[in-house]
Amino acid sequence: MVAIASEVAIGDSVAVNGTCLTVTGAQGSVVHFDAVVETLEKTALADLVAGSLVNLERALVAGGRLDGHIVQGHVDGVGRIRSLERAGNDVRLAVDCPDEIRQFLLAKGSVAIDGVSLTVVDVDDAGFDVALIPLTLEHTTLGERSVGERVNLEADVLGKYVKSYLDRVVPAR
Repeated sequence: MVAIASEVAIGDSVAVNGTCLTVTGAQGSVVHFDAVVETLEKTALADLVAGSLVNLERALVAGGRLDGHIVQGHVDGVGRIRSLERAGNDVRLAVDCPDEIRQFLLAKGSVAIDGVSLTVVDVDDAGFDVALIPLTLEHTTLGERSVGERVNLEADVLGKYVKSYLDRVVPAR
Protein backbone atom coordinates (compact mmCIF):
# COMPACT_ATOMS: atom_id res chain seq x y z
CA MET A 1 0.00 0.00 0.00
CA VAL A 2 1.35 3.37 -1.00
CA ALA A 3 -0.27 6.56 0.25
CA ILE A 4 -0.67 9.13 -2.50
CA ALA A 5 -2.77 11.69 -0.61
CA SER A 6 0.30 13.74 0.34
CA GLU A 7 1.54 13.72 -3.27
CA VAL A 8 -1.55 14.96 -5.11
CA ALA A 9 -3.18 18.35 -5.49
CA ILE A 10 -6.66 19.43 -6.50
CA GLY A 11 -6.94 19.05 -10.29
CA ASP A 12 -4.43 16.19 -10.58
CA SER A 13 -5.41 13.11 -12.57
CA VAL A 14 -5.33 9.75 -10.81
CA ALA A 15 -6.45 6.44 -12.29
CA VAL A 16 -8.76 4.59 -9.90
CA ASN A 17 -9.11 0.99 -11.07
CA GLY A 18 -8.04 2.25 -14.47
CA THR A 19 -10.55 5.09 -14.60
CA CYS A 20 -8.97 8.53 -14.91
CA LEU A 21 -10.51 10.79 -12.26
CA THR A 22 -9.68 14.32 -11.12
CA VAL A 23 -8.67 14.96 -7.52
CA THR A 24 -11.28 17.27 -5.96
CA GLY A 25 -9.84 17.24 -2.44
CA ALA A 26 -7.31 15.57 -0.16
CA GLN A 27 -7.32 15.43 3.62
CA GLY A 28 -4.82 13.37 5.58
CA SER A 29 -4.72 9.97 3.90
CA VAL A 30 -8.01 10.42 2.03
CA VAL A 31 -8.30 11.60 -1.57
CA HIS A 32 -11.65 12.77 -2.96
CA PHE A 33 -12.93 12.39 -6.53
CA ASP A 34 -16.20 13.11 -8.30
CA ALA A 35 -17.60 10.46 -10.64
CA VAL A 36 -20.35 11.63 -12.98
CA VAL A 37 -23.16 9.42 -14.25
CA GLU A 38 -21.32 8.73 -17.54
CA THR A 39 -18.34 7.37 -15.60
CA LEU A 40 -20.47 5.19 -13.35
CA GLU A 41 -22.46 3.79 -16.29
CA LYS A 42 -19.40 2.98 -18.46
CA THR A 43 -17.10 1.52 -15.78
CA ALA A 44 -17.23 -0.90 -12.86
CA LEU A 45 -16.69 1.89 -10.32
CA ALA A 46 -20.38 1.74 -9.33
CA ASP A 47 -19.69 -1.79 -7.98
CA LEU A 48 -17.35 -0.41 -5.30
CA VAL A 49 -18.46 -0.09 -1.69
CA ALA A 50 -16.87 1.68 1.27
CA GLY A 51 -13.66 -0.13 2.12
CA SER A 52 -13.13 -1.65 -1.35
CA LEU A 53 -9.49 -1.99 -2.31
CA VAL A 54 -8.62 -0.19 -5.55
CA ASN A 55 -5.63 0.21 -7.82
CA LEU A 56 -4.32 3.79 -7.89
CA GLU A 57 -1.88 5.28 -10.34
CA ARG A 58 -0.83 8.88 -10.82
CA ALA A 59 -0.56 10.33 -14.30
CA LEU A 60 2.75 10.22 -16.16
CA VAL A 61 4.73 13.42 -15.82
CA ALA A 62 5.86 14.83 -19.18
CA GLY A 63 9.56 14.19 -19.53
CA GLY A 64 9.40 11.20 -17.20
CA ARG A 65 10.59 7.73 -18.12
CA LEU A 66 7.92 5.69 -19.91
CA ASP A 67 7.97 2.17 -18.53
CA GLY A 68 5.55 -0.49 -19.74
CA HIS A 69 2.47 -0.11 -21.90
CA ILE A 70 0.73 3.12 -22.79
CA VAL A 71 -2.39 3.34 -20.62
CA GLN A 72 -4.55 6.47 -20.55
CA GLY A 73 -7.16 5.71 -17.92
CA HIS A 74 -9.87 5.93 -20.56
CA VAL A 75 -11.92 2.80 -19.89
CA ASP A 76 -13.21 1.21 -23.10
CA GLY A 77 -15.72 -0.99 -21.33
CA VAL A 78 -16.36 -3.55 -18.67
CA GLY A 79 -15.48 -7.23 -18.72
CA ARG A 80 -16.33 -10.08 -16.38
CA ILE A 81 -13.83 -12.47 -14.80
CA ARG A 82 -14.33 -15.93 -16.30
CA SER A 83 -11.64 -17.71 -14.30
CA LEU A 84 -8.67 -17.18 -11.99
CA GLU A 85 -6.58 -20.33 -11.95
CA ARG A 86 -3.52 -20.84 -9.76
CA ALA A 87 -0.82 -23.46 -10.20
CA GLY A 88 2.06 -22.44 -7.96
CA ASN A 89 3.47 -19.16 -9.26
CA ASP A 90 1.58 -19.56 -12.53
CA VAL A 91 -1.65 -17.60 -12.26
CA ARG A 92 -3.95 -17.22 -15.25
CA LEU A 93 -6.78 -14.69 -15.31
CA ALA A 94 -9.41 -15.03 -18.05
CA VAL A 95 -11.85 -12.22 -18.78
CA ASP A 96 -14.94 -12.20 -20.97
CA CYS A 97 -15.39 -8.93 -22.81
CA PRO A 98 -17.53 -7.30 -25.49
CA ASP A 99 -16.49 -7.55 -29.14
CA GLU A 100 -15.93 -3.76 -29.15
CA ILE A 101 -12.92 -4.34 -26.90
CA ARG A 102 -11.86 -7.80 -28.09
CA GLN A 103 -11.32 -6.50 -31.64
CA PHE A 104 -8.30 -4.55 -30.38
CA LEU A 105 -6.68 -7.45 -28.51
CA LEU A 106 -4.03 -9.81 -29.79
CA ALA A 107 -1.61 -12.27 -28.23
CA LYS A 108 1.45 -10.42 -26.91
CA GLY A 109 -0.45 -7.11 -27.14
CA SER A 110 -1.40 -5.06 -24.14
CA VAL A 111 -4.58 -4.57 -22.13
CA ALA A 112 -5.29 -2.83 -18.85
CA ILE A 113 -7.52 -4.58 -16.31
CA ASP A 114 -8.63 -2.23 -13.52
CA GLY A 115 -5.72 -0.01 -14.53
CA VAL A 116 -3.10 -2.77 -14.35
CA SER A 117 -1.30 -2.95 -17.69
CA LEU A 118 -0.73 -6.56 -18.75
CA THR A 119 0.37 -8.60 -21.74
CA VAL A 120 -2.36 -10.65 -23.42
CA VAL A 121 -1.55 -14.37 -23.54
CA ASP A 122 -4.40 -15.44 -25.81
CA VAL A 123 -7.67 -14.19 -27.30
CA ASP A 124 -10.71 -16.41 -27.84
CA ASP A 125 -14.32 -15.96 -28.98
CA ALA A 126 -15.45 -14.73 -25.56
CA GLY A 127 -12.50 -12.66 -24.36
CA PHE A 128 -8.86 -13.10 -23.43
CA ASP A 129 -6.47 -14.28 -20.75
CA VAL A 130 -3.36 -12.91 -19.10
CA ALA A 131 -0.67 -14.37 -16.86
CA LEU A 132 -0.15 -12.69 -13.50
CA ILE A 133 3.28 -12.69 -11.86
CA PRO A 134 3.68 -12.74 -8.06
CA LEU A 135 4.61 -9.02 -7.96
CA THR A 136 1.36 -8.09 -9.73
CA LEU A 137 -0.64 -10.29 -7.36
CA GLU A 138 1.03 -8.71 -4.34
CA HIS A 139 0.73 -5.06 -5.39
CA THR A 140 -2.65 -4.91 -7.16
CA THR A 141 -6.20 -6.04 -6.47
CA LEU A 142 -6.22 -8.62 -9.30
CA GLY A 143 -5.26 -11.56 -7.09
CA GLU A 144 -8.22 -10.81 -4.81
CA ARG A 145 -10.81 -10.85 -7.58
CA SER A 146 -13.45 -13.55 -7.94
CA VAL A 147 -15.11 -15.27 -10.87
CA GLY A 148 -18.07 -13.21 -12.08
CA GLU A 149 -16.77 -9.85 -10.87
CA ARG A 150 -16.79 -6.93 -13.29
CA VAL A 151 -13.51 -5.23 -14.21
CA ASN A 152 -12.63 -2.09 -16.15
CA LEU A 153 -10.87 -2.73 -19.46
CA GLU A 154 -8.73 -0.49 -21.62
CA ALA A 155 -7.42 -1.78 -24.94
CA ASP A 156 -4.11 -0.69 -26.41
CA VAL A 157 -4.42 2.92 -27.58
CA LEU A 158 -2.16 2.39 -30.59
CA GLY A 159 -4.47 -0.32 -31.93
CA LYS A 160 -7.46 1.99 -31.49
CA TYR A 161 -5.75 4.75 -33.46
CA VAL A 162 -4.74 2.37 -36.26
CA LYS A 163 -8.29 1.02 -36.56
CA SER A 164 -9.77 4.51 -36.53
CA TYR A 165 -7.39 5.63 -39.26
CA LEU A 166 -8.00 2.56 -41.43
CA ASP A 167 -11.77 2.92 -41.03
CA ARG A 168 -11.48 6.43 -42.46
CA VAL A 169 -9.11 5.77 -45.37
CA VAL A 170 -9.73 2.18 -46.48
CA PRO A 171 -12.98 1.73 -48.42
CA ALA A 172 -15.44 -0.74 -46.92
CA ARG A 173 -15.61 -4.04 -48.75
